[in-house]
Amino acid sequence: MLKSLANRLHYYYKLHPFLVFIISLSLGITILVVLSLYESRYRTMNSYRKLDMSSNVYPFAKLKNLVMVGHSVYTSSSCERVDKEDSWFLESYQRNPGQAATFVTHIQEGVEITAKDDRALLLFSGGETRKDAGPRSEAQSYWTVAESKGWFGNEEGVRWRALTEEHARDSFENLLFSVCRFRELTGTYPENITVVSYNFKKERFSHLHRSAIGFPDSRFFYYGTPTTSTSKEAALKGEALVRAQFQEDPYGCRGTLRRKKLGRDPFHRSIPYPNGCPEIEGLFRYCGAGPYPGSLPWTK
Repeated sequence: MLKSLANRLHYYYKLHPFLVFIISLSLGITILVVLSLYESRYRTMNSYRKLDMSSNVYPFAKLKNLVMVGHSVYTSSSCERVDKEDSWFLESYQRNPGQAATFVTHIQEGVEITAKDDRALLLFSGGETRKDAGPRSEAQSYWTVAESKGWFGNEEGVRWRALTEEHARDSFENLLFSVCRFRELTGTYPENITVVSYNFKKERFSHLHRSAIGFPDSRFFYYGTPTTSTSKEAALKGEALVRAQFQEDPYGCRGTLRRKKLGRDPFHRSIPYPNGCPEIEGLFRYCGAGPYPGSLPWTK
């Protein structure tokens, strides 16, 4: 059979030598290209394997608990004005005396809770949510304020384990994105979660958001602080509306909540998640009125 094939090729070569030469040359080039692509893919895959191996060394692998804080953007160029309302980006209902001090209180409480737990990682969460504030994230704002305050006397014990999550656009993302960021930094998911925010947001975080990500109630803690007396009525009214919206749309992926979230991305930042937390990719993709039906690391 091989001899017959060779004879045919020899016959065709005599009849059309130039055509056979072109076909042979094309075949040779094709083989070289395929081999080159294969080698390139092999090198790329090999480099990915090396990267995966190196990513097993996480900078905060010993930390097991998450403390999450976040709310507003600090807009002043001076760190000496953290207690002044005009140093923060405020909604109309927040423009009340003492409002800025409540943000500082959140930061201080987060730092002090972290200081009491040697296994805690403090994450300031929040993206570049306000166009008029410029490309400043809520998370960096809080870290900067903490730095300006000398970490409230806990610099040595807390500063090295206080980082940022700079993409969240609403309270649900504050929680979900911080969990993913924790996984990026530690290699595991938090054993316990503590959220620091206002008293009136406790139901939203402790029930609605916690339930949406399926995190055990026994391992979820909420530390609430009061808002100013002059803003309390408006805050409670606004909170009731937002809570009702999340009850209908727990994952904030439809209607009003989705539009609000898109409006809080004025600089069109690309969100990296769920890179860094592949085990919960399905949770990031899920959009439904009921609980996420898939398996989650903290429920196993």
